[in-house]
Formats: sequence, C-alpha cells, structure tokens
Amino acid sequence: MKLLLTSGGVTNDSIRHALVQLLGKPIAECTALCIPTAMYGHPAVGPGTRAWEFISGNSTNPMVDLGWKSVGVLELTALPSIDAQQWIPLVRNTDVLLAAGGDVLYLCYWMRQSGLADLLPSLTDTVWVGLSAGSMVMTPEVGDDFIQWRPPEGDDRTLGLVDFSICPHLAPDGMPGNSLAEAEAWAASISAPAYAMDDQTAISVVDGEVRVISEGDWKTLREAAG
Repeated sequence: MKLLLTSGGVTNDSIRHALVQLLGKPIAECTALCIPTAMYGHPAVGPGTRAWEFISGNSTNPMVDLGWKSVGVLELTALPSIDAQQWIPLVRNTDVLLAAGGDVLYLCYWMRQSGLADLLPSLTDTVWVGLSAGSMVMTPEVGDDFIQWRPPEGDDRTLGLVDFSICPHLAPDGMPGNSLAEAEAWAASISAPAYAMDDQTAISVVDGEVRVISEGDWKTLREAAG
C-alpha cells in the first residue's frame, strides 16, 4: 500500500502533485472510497453534520472533492455485519481510500474488527490518504494526548505500518492546533521517531521510503535510531 499521510487533507499543489504521482494517473481517472468512521469516536466531531460534510465533499479538508471519477462510502462499523464478498472486491478494485480524521483508536479498532487492517498488506497498488487520525492510525504509537476513546480491551496500539509517529495540526503559538512546545512535550512521552506537521504538510511512504511534502511548517521531533 502507498501512503499519503496528511494533517489537513490535500491542501496545496505540492500535496496534490504527490497524490497524482502515487496514483500513477490523473485524479479524474481514479475511483475512491471515503472512510468516515474515525469521526464518530471523537467528542468534538461525532456523527451528524461534520460526517455529512466529509462524505459529501463539503468539509474544509480537501479529500472527497478533488474530482475523482467516482466516490463511494466504506463505513467500517457496518462491515462485520455483512458478507466479506460484499465489500472486499470493492476495496480491491478501488484506487484510493480516503480516511477522515477523528479518534485514532476508534478508527484503529474498527479497521481491525472489520478485517480491513488484515486486508491492507495485499493492497499493493492502492493509495491510502489519511487526514489527521486517518494518518496517525498507520503509526505505531499516538500517545495519551491524542486518545479520547479506548477499545474495550484497552489496547492503545495503532497499526504500525510505518515506524514513526505524527503530531498533526502544528500551529503558531496562540493559534488553533498544537504549538511546537506542545508537540515537543508529546514527543517526549512516546518511544517512536516523530514528526510534527501543519495542515500544509504531508508525508508519503512507498516501499519504506519516507518523503515529507510541505508548503508550510514541519519538524522532526525524534530521529530514528541508526
């Protein structure tokens, strides 16, 4: 799987160009499935208006509204109640999965419960575009600062498909988001290498190669060992 891990969506031309490179063809020729699941687990987002805004492409985070050939909805909480053959072929034949932000552990829990997490390693040509929690779910660790919901068994591990953690929504002091001082304090509480990035920044990961794409601000908070 090819990953485009964003803080705020496809917010500028550099991130959009990186997305097209990962897809290998124009956006207008690609099919997409959006995954709103993370939104339901976060008390500041929840079900309702903001979920509809994301699904309909009316949110402030450019994802669904980029001009895809087609867009469908993949609601992970529904998948355990239907036959796998109703959704697995659909996912395999889709070019890109668009994962909304919200609560990262809620998303991770339903990725595992639905079977999507087990399917991901076989989706070698599929692009995953994450927004905030939709990006953080691919990391090994998110830290207590980003946990609002915990699964019944208390497991706070995320998927670990990359070997670094992310602090999204980096913002200047006094502005909405996470200040650099807050990001640095968060990084001190986790064991993984870590990046802080603002909403004009993304990280692409293909075959283990990590590349930062940015028209904004980002910082390496903890270097990888080696």
